[in-house]
Amino acid sequence: MKVGFVSLIGKPNAGKSTLTNTIVGEKVSIVSWKPQTTRNKILGIANGENYQLVIVDTPGVHNAKNALSKYMMKSVEKGQEGSEAIVYVMAVDKRFDEHDRDYIKRYADGKTPFIIALNKCDDVEADAIPKRIAELQDISGVDSIIPISALTGKNVDMLIDRLLEIMPEGERFFDEDMYTDKSLRFMASEIVREKALRNLDQEIPYGIGVVINKFEYRENGIVDVDADIVCDKQSHKAMVIGKGGAMIKKISTQSRQDIEDLVGTKVFLNLYVRVKEDWRDSDFLLNQLGYNIKDLKE
Repeated sequence: MKVGFVSLIGKPNAGKSTLTNTIVGEKVSIVSWKPQTTRNKILGIANGENYQLVIVDTPGVHNAKNALSKYMMKSVEKGQEGSEAIVYVMAVDKRFDEHDRDYIKRYADGKTPFIIALNKCDDVEADAIPKRIAELQDISGVDSIIPISALTGKNVDMLIDRLLEIMPEGERFFDEDMYTDKSLRFMASEIVREKALRNLDQEIPYGIGVVINKFEYRENGIVDVDADIVCDKQSHKAMVIGKGGAMIKKISTQSRQDIEDLVGTKVFLNLYVRVKEDWRDSDFLLNQLGYNIKDLKE
C-alpha cells in the first residue's frame, strides 16, 4: 500500500482546486475563475485499490497584504510540512515570469521531490508545451515536469503514477470512504462562498466570507442550515441581495442543491447578508469565519 501527503502549490488561479477535485474524484475545493478562492489548507483524500494520496490544496502563493492574506500564506507553508511530494501547478497559457521562478526556487529545495504540473495544456498550441518545458529545465531541484489538464483529466494519471513512485509503503491515514478531513459545516460554507463568487462575477471584490450559524439534522433526516454572507460594505450587500432579492435567491438555490448532494438529504437553507467592515484585518471576525488565526502566531 502506497500512502503519503502531496502538497499542491502555485500562483492564484493556476488550477490547484480543480486538480484536487480531479485526483480525489469528489468536489473537495471550491472552483472559481477568481484567484485566491481557496483560503484554507484543505485535505482531499484519493483512495485507490493499493494507495491513499492525501492532497493538501493550499491557497495561491502571493504577497500578503492583510491578516487574511497572511493566514493564507501561512496555510501554504504549513501545507508542505510533512509532505512526501510538492506539486507546483502552473497554467501553461500564462507567461512564465520571475514570480514563478522565485517560487519554484524557494520550494524546490532538494529536500522534498518537486514536480511541476503544466496545467491547461488543452488550451494552448502544441508547440507551447515544449517551449515552456525548455524554460523550466534549467531550474535545479525539479524532479519532473508533466503537462496536464486538471479540467479534463488529461495526463492526470501520469501525475498520479509519478506520485505513487515517490510515496512510501504504509497504512491508510484515513478510512477508505473519506474524501476530505473537513466537516460538513465547513464544506457547506465553501459551497455558499463558491456560488456567491460565481454569480457575482466581477461585480464585487473578494471581501466575502461565510459563517454557518446553524447546521442541524431533524428527526426525519432533513437538514436546516442558516448562514451569513459577510461583506465589507453596504454597497456590496446590495449587490449580494440583488434587485428584488434575485441574486441572493439564485445563490441560495444553487447552494442548497450542492449541499443536498453533499449530505444526501433534503436541505432547508436560509441565507442572510451582513456588513462587517475590514473583516479581513480583524482577528476576531476571521476566527468567527473559521480561519484559525492563532496559526499566524506559531
